[in-house]
Amino acid sequence: MIKTLLWDLDNTLLDFPAAERQAIQQAFAAFRLGPCPEDRVARYAALNDRYWKRLERGEITKAQLLTQRFVEFFQAEGIAGPDPAAFNRTYQDYLGETVVFLDHSDALLRDLHGQVRQYLVTNGARRVQEKKLARSGLGAFLDGLFISEDIGAEKPSLDFFRPVLQALGDPPREELLLVGDSLTSDMAGGLRAGIPCCWYNPKGAPLPPDMAIRYDIRDLNEVRAIVANTP
Repeated sequence: MIKTLLWDLDNTLLDFPAAERQAIQQAFAAFRLGPCPEDRVARYAALNDRYWKRLERGEITKAQLLTQRFVEFFQAEGIAGPDPAAFNRTYQDYLGETVVFLDHSDALLRDLHGQVRQYLVTNGARRVQEKKLARSGLGAFLDGLFISEDIGAEKPSLDFFRPVLQALGDPPREELLLVGDSLTSDMAGGLRAGIPCCWYNPKGAPLPPDMAIRYDIRDLNEVRAIVANTP
């Protein structure tokens, strides 16, 4: 019987690309860097994703990611002037302000509140994630949150999941379900920790044959049935 849901936030409960686009364009305006059209946003998004993958592999630290991504981005775009650390702070402030729910996730968490325990497990920067939870109202439906900055390790490392399981009282793994969009972060980490996993896969990508993912869903609301029908 599923008693606890572990939710990823970005690209699972909330639309990260929408927030990313808005934040980078607003930061460009704040620093008077000229236009930031869609093709430039796309180049930043691709670069940013590469940096987060490097973080997952343990190649860089979170602090390095937050500034170095803008050092490389400004160099690649031929932009001179802005201090990467200052730009990152402004970008993060804007990033936490844009909230777009995926699959009416706000209603989903509200409806599941009280039926199961719900926690957030995220690699995102604390100041951004806390702002998103406050602005979205999702925090009201959560029993707690686990942020990699506080734990001192990133998903998919066991060093992230061990403290999470300990804080939850080391429950039987079959009572848990981890829901997330990332194969390399959420699914890989959950499986490594022995937690049943639900892959949020709205585009219907092929299920990796080497990953024993329990559920493969297109819409977050399928979690309702999974919780209800689990004996």
